[in-house]
Amino acid sequence: MKEYRKKKTKEISFPLGGIGSGCIGLAGNGMLKDWEIYGHPYKNTANAFSHIMVRAEKEGKVVDKRALHGDWTNAAIGGETKNVYRGNGGFGYGMGPYRGTLAGVPHFEDWVFKGEYPFAEIDFTDANFPGQVKLRAFNPFIPLNDKDSSLPAAFFEIEFINNSKEKIDYTAFFTLNNPLPYGTTKNEFHTEDKFSYISYECEGMDEKATIWGNLCLATDHSDISWQEYWYRGQWFDSLGAFWDDVSAGGKLHNRSYQSIAGNAKKPYMLNGEEPGTLAAHCELNPEDRKAVRFIISWYFPNCVNAWNPEKGKKEPTIWKNYYTKLINSSNECARYCIENWKRLYNDTQLFKDALFQTSLPSECMEAVSSNLSILKTATCLRLENGEFYGFEGSGLEEGICEGSCSHVWNYAYALPYLFPKLERSMRELDFKYNQREDGAMSFRLMLPLGRKRFDFRPCVDGQMGGVIKTWREYLLCGDRTWLEQQWNGVKKSIEYAWADTNEDKWDENQDGVMEGRQHHTMDMELFGPSGWLNGFYLAALLSGSKIASELGYKREEKKYLELFKKGKKWTDENLFNGEYYIQQIDLKDKSLLRRYDKILSIDGFTAEDAYWNEEKREIKYQIENGCATDQVIAQWHANLCDLGDIFDKEKVRSALRSIYKYNRVKCARNSFNAGRVYALDDESYVKVCGWPENARRPSVPLTYADEVFCGLEYQAAAHMIQEGMLEEGFDIVKKTRERFDGEKRNPWNEFECGSNYARSMASFSLIPSISGYKVNISRGYIGFDPSSKEVPFTVFFSMETGWGLYTLTESLLSLKLLYGNLQMCEFGLPKGVTPKEAKVSGKEMEYQLKKDRICFFSIVKLDAENELKVTIN
Repeated sequence: MKEYRKKKTKEISFPLGGIGSGCIGLAGNGMLKDWEIYGHPYKNTANAFSHIMVRAEKEGKVVDKRALHGDWTNAAIGGETKNVYRGNGGFGYGMGPYRGTLAGVPHFEDWVFKGEYPFAEIDFTDANFPGQVKLRAFNPFIPLNDKDSSLPAAFFEIEFINNSKEKIDYTAFFTLNNPLPYGTTKNEFHTEDKFSYISYECEGMDEKATIWGNLCLATDHSDISWQEYWYRGQWFDSLGAFWDDVSAGGKLHNRSYQSIAGNAKKPYMLNGEEPGTLAAHCELNPEDRKAVRFIISWYFPNCVNAWNPEKGKKEPTIWKNYYTKLINSSNECARYCIENWKRLYNDTQLFKDALFQTSLPSECMEAVSSNLSILKTATCLRLENGEFYGFEGSGLEEGICEGSCSHVWNYAYALPYLFPKLERSMRELDFKYNQREDGAMSFRLMLPLGRKRFDFRPCVDGQMGGVIKTWREYLLCGDRTWLEQQWNGVKKSIEYAWADTNEDKWDENQDGVMEGRQHHTMDMELFGPSGWLNGFYLAALLSGSKIASELGYKREEKKYLELFKKGKKWTDENLFNGEYYIQQIDLKDKSLLRRYDKILSIDGFTAEDAYWNEEKREIKYQIENGCATDQVIAQWHANLCDLGDIFDKEKVRSALRSIYKYNRVKCARNSFNAGRVYALDDESYVKVCGWPENARRPSVPLTYADEVFCGLEYQAAAHMIQEGMLEEGFDIVKKTRERFDGEKRNPWNEFECGSNYARSMASFSLIPSISGYKVNISRGYIGFDPSSKEVPFTVFFSMETGWGLYTLTESLLSLKLLYGNLQMCEFGLPKGVTPKEAKVSGKEMEYQLKKDRICFFSIVKLDAENELKVTIN
């Protein structure tokens, strides 16, 4: 595991929670922060006094006790706003760190944070504390098992190591505050069959209220004590009394208060200070070690659209979080987690170990694994029936840029490979709720479901990307019935390009070239054809042709394929400038805008008002002769989705070399950036769009041109790796991850328009890109053709039915399922490899060799017990 020490832990917040279930952040120093468990983001929050404390005793006398965290690494003057480590009184800028973080309590002088998502570990040592303490934390992350991976819980294990020569009694005190509205809180201890817990509930509140819910703190340790409540007093009484209780040694004495529901007049706010503590005691002889386990679980079932409320409704529509289908309370969740801990841990560890066996540089695996955490943050929701929904990113208290935004989620390759059912639900919702009758697609899904569509023009990359992704989902699941159900949406999406109702006139003359007004992921529009957006159109046409072929729609198959071929030829001949693909436009031609004058832009202006720069007599926000990092992104998608060539292969490689040459900024301090600042000082990055010295930069260029998006860096790097440019691709990823070093930025929070930004999951494509992984479940085909020629080579793979490892040595190919199963008819081989013999669990399999694949005479069935091994020349 990569280690972070002292100052390098400053920005770390490691998300612990389920997919769409919210999360708690484990800070780099061991504190608990970012309590995003209420159905929305809640950055920089501390749930007052929630913490872990440890104590050591010898012969009945307390030797030492201290909070299980390291030094305070944030500003000593305190939070800049009330949102930073909010608590109940005495917080904010100029008042020092919020005392509810226990920054003012004795703590450990040395700590080392280690993280390989989904596991975090912190080692604590202090000269005054006898022995060592390890804190381990995780939440189940088990590809294909979306239910267990969506549990609203955080798993903690505290291990004591007695490296002294004397017997020591250790205690772990885990305190959880009841954050529910003041005047409603009720803490209650229960114990049942090796399962002990404190429930944190609210009384007297309408169960339909959006802040109604409950929490649970649980352990399966047998030797315990507890306090349902800390001392209720004024000023600093409660923490002082708790410190005295810990200092007294031995077991805690319970403190219980009657419910105060209905006695308080304060408004309902999540601001209470009502902690309760579970203590786990253990006796360790010299050189012994012992781990105690705790669960924090939560249950806030009621969801509402607070970020963009429905208009004209007195009461907002409430829907339930998906986890209400799995559990009925936080107590039930905690019990399930305790009872299934071993299986959940082992399956998660199995995945993590398999993932990290992939033959990629450490920075690449860091990028892949760290961004999986996005799925466990408040950026993502699961709707009532389990459908997946995502914001683009997370703000302080609400999601940013709603609607599973199609042109951003285009980049996110983790979900389709690891939880393909959830990714398919995004396609289903898109076609059901976002598509107009004429085929136009809204690129933001409005909640609650069934609400009026997002009423803005369709975007090319989002709409065409949806077609490409539909083909991808079919390759990974092989469900022909599902594909047939999406066909009408696919057909209408493609044919909207030339529909009479398309006011943006994308491909009005049906020549395979997007020439009209094209909205895109940079939040404005291009006028005229570009390699970037026309590539999406070409890839969608080819995907549509393949889908039509699969379903037997011959007319559409032929039509889309002919359009693709025509458009591909024109693009290669007219949009490649000798080095890279450009946009064809005359920036001085104002008439390009006038045909769209009646159609409002994103800010409500006419096209002329929004795009014409009267001072320079030039159209704004275009690329023209610029070198866009996304110019051949469609080929990246095509390679991953086994579509074939969208552009000329050599021209693609030239374009990638140009991106590396012109868009790579070696030192941010010497580079002008008018936009948002995501790279600083001596940091290196790849900007959105560059202009070589011989290519004039437009007066007002493409939006975000000077910025850096991690997701764009990853797609460009992965594409380079696909095309054999391994050194360049690895270098880009290395420089990206250097920016997220724990001191300046959180390694588990790549941000763009908000934290935990979805586009960064483009990093997962590094795995299929290095391995040349292709799959078509409907035909029983799986194949690999690694870009890396180093052996031995190992890579993680996944699809609808299972996941495992592929290994290539000089003499052997092996395919091992670790989870699930696979029925295979064909096995794709790397270039230059000739098979000699194929066996499954020692049994020889008959086959014939056809070009680049083995075709078995009978279905090969693989699972965790049956591995395919192919000896090769």
